[in-house]
Amino acid sequence: MGVAALAATLAIRSLTVNRLVQRKLRLSLFLFAGYILFNIVVWQQPGLFPGLEGDFQGLERLVFAAATINLLVYALINPLRADRVPDTFPTILQDAIVIGLLVLIATFVFEDKLLTTSAVGAVVVGFALQDTLGNAFAGLGIQSEKPFRVGHWIRVGDFEGRVAEVTWRATKLRTKSGNFVIVPNNIIAKDAITNYSEPAVPTRLEVEVGASYLSTPADVKAAALEALRQVSRVLKTPAPDVLLHSFDGSAITYRVRFWIADYEHDDETRDEVRTAIFYGFGRRGIEIPWPIEVGYSRDWPEPDAAAKQQQRERVLACVDLFSRLTDDQRHNIAAASAIRLYGAGEVIVRQNDPGQSMFIICSGSAAVLLEPDRREVAVIETGGYFGEMSLLTGDARSASVVARGDTAVLELDAELFRALGAADPTAVEEIGVAAMTRRAQLAQIRDATQNVAAADAPATFLGRMKKFLRLA
Repeated sequence: MGVAALAATLAIRSLTVNRLVQRKLRLSLFLFAGYILFNIVVWQQPGLFPGLEGDFQGLERLVFAAATINLLVYALINPLRADRVPDTFPTILQDAIVIGLLVLIATFVFEDKLLTTSAVGAVVVGFALQDTLGNAFAGLGIQSEKPFRVGHWIRVGDFEGRVAEVTWRATKLRTKSGNFVIVPNNIIAKDAITNYSEPAVPTRLEVEVGASYLSTPADVKAAALEALRQVSRVLKTPAPDVLLHSFDGSAITYRVRFWIADYEHDDETRDEVRTAIFYGFGRRGIEIPWPIEVGYSRDWPEPDAAAKQQQRERVLACVDLFSRLTDDQRHNIAAASAIRLYGAGEVIVRQNDPGQSMFIICSGSAAVLLEPDRREVAVIETGGYFGEMSLLTGDARSASVVARGDTAVLELDAELFRALGAADPTAVEEIGVAAMTRRAQLAQIRDATQNVAAADAPATFLGRMKKFLRLA
């Protein structure tokens, strides 16, 4: 029997590709080999253990039973032709089955003497290893109930990290700083567990921001939602939302809620969302108030409106589209426009979005990207401009433009040119001709990167422009 069992164990171990089965069957090989060796020795020298034949015979049978149970459990539960462990029977649970079956065999099959010795030994071992056994049983419970799995992000008490391993004694967490935290299983069994990876992978995060009482909730919520569109890690589904949280001493506090796909990047995503909100609020003139409890003795200089007006006029004068305008016309356009600041990576315009404005780069630079692969086809430096076709005809944006570093842009909308066309239609037509000339110069670059529709004939283009600006 021992030789047959040893041969079967060797055959299974050589045929399987499951490394767990290969490792666990070493114990069966060792026990079967010991069982065979003991029987050979007793057969050769029958009187070698006078008076102890019964004890050694019981121990011999227990060794054979242990080797057989170990062989059957690991060979029957685990797939032999795949190197994996079944989800329903993790390693710790398989070990418990082996130990449990062995205890049952020792209790109900073998004679009372062995049972008494085992019971006394179990009491002694139990008192000596009560903490270790507590961790082991807690680990067994964790593997059975599966409140988390390897790879999940969890929080247990003050510990947070990705589950790297669950053993008999402890659970190993890898923190965001790259360190391992070893948490004993009995501590995990006592504390509440927050699993950020279940029941669904997306995790909702929150960011609170204060806005001035002078800004309406509708404007603040729209600005916050627009800022969230700038953050690539924020999921579009489930959709983000913004809630008015409280009326505080110096501001109205809003709670911005959004979803991300991987909790590992929660800190980076919150940083990107706060940064986008800061720039987005600035562009819309929404103030994030100072705390009213803080007093400042410094004399804050008032913004020089005349200097800002002159700056906008200088920007317009450097653009070839507006070179034929009179000083008064440029003055009127500059007075009705505003400079807006975008942070690094923020989308100024998005391809295929509707548009009725153009932008001039006052400082910084911007990259022109073609969707959906976001291929960069051009870089617009300070003094350059884009979006003139949307301004003049209302066409959708033909490409996305993304800020490279902090970038200030002067935005001109269609209403300005409707007013300019009502006063001087010839000036608007000259701007349209200049826009068509620039479009023709860029046609070859665009054709080289993607298929585009043929440009309008001059008369057709001017007709569309007059219709959009209501000049006809």
